[in-house]
Amino acid sequence: MKYDLPSVVTVEIDGPLRIVRLNRPENLNAINSELHLGLTELFPQLSEDKAARVAVITGNGRAFSAGGDFDLLDRMANDPALRRDTINEGRDLVMNMIRCRLPVVAAVNGPAVGLGCSVIALSDVVFMAESSYLSDPHVPVGLVAADGGPLVWPLHTSLLLAKEYAFTGDRISAARAAQIGLANHVCPDDEVFETALKTARKIAALPQQAVEATKRVLNMHVERAVLATIDFAMALESESFGTDDLRNNVDKFLGRAR
Repeated sequence: MKYDLPSVVTVEIDGPLRIVRLNRPENLNAINSELHLGLTELFPQLSEDKAARVAVITGNGRAFSAGGDFDLLDRMANDPALRRDTINEGRDLVMNMIRCRLPVVAAVNGPAVGLGCSVIALSDVVFMAESSYLSDPHVPVGLVAADGGPLVWPLHTSLLLAKEYAFTGDRISAARAAQIGLANHVCPDDEVFETALKTARKIAALPQQAVEATKRVLNMHVERAVLATIDFAMALESESFGTDDLRNNVDKFLGRAR
C-alpha cells in the first residue's frame, strides 16, 4: 500500500510492521499545520493497509515532538476559520487513533510535549527513553487542554495526578511516567526504539483477529470516555484563543511586545 501523507510523516514498511516517524527534526518535530494534518490522516491509512499488523511510532532526531508550533498558534488566534478547521482536525486525530485497527507501539525517543504527549497517551504500548519526558503545557500557555492527554489520563492514572499535570504542564520524567501508569517501560536512550520494535514484532506474530478485536474491546472504554467530553473540551479550547492570556503568551514566545 502507498501512503498518501506529507513528508513530515514517514511510513517505513518492515514486513507486518509499519514504522512511523514524525519528520521535522530541525524543529524538534513541533506540530505545524502540515504535521497536524499528516497525523490526522495517518491512522485511517494504517487501518486500511491490509498487510500491516502493528505500527511503531517515534520521532526523527532528538525529540518525539516539542509540541505546538507557536506560528500555528498565532495564526489560529487571528484566523477563526483556521482555528475551527484545526480544532476539528484535532478531534478527528484523537478519534482516528482510538479507532485504529492496528496496535500502536510508541518509542518515545525524546521530549513528548503538547500534541506529542497526546499521541503517547493514545498509543497502546509505550516505551520511553530514560532522558525523555512528557508534558502537556496547554494550560500554562493559556489554552484549555482538550485533546488526548487530559481526556484519557484519568484512565491511565489517578484523577488527582491527571489534574496536577494538566493544570501545571510540569514535566513528567520517564521514570515517573512508568511509575504512575503513563508508560509501560523505560529503556536506555540508545535501546528504546529496538526494544519497542521487539515488542511490536511479538504482537505481530500473535493471532491477528484476537489482537485486533482485543484492542477494540479495550479501546471501547477509551472511546466512551473521550466522546463524553471531547466536544465540550474542543469548544472551550476554541474559546481560549480569544483570551488575552493566550495572545500575550504567543507574543512573548515570538518576541513581540504588546
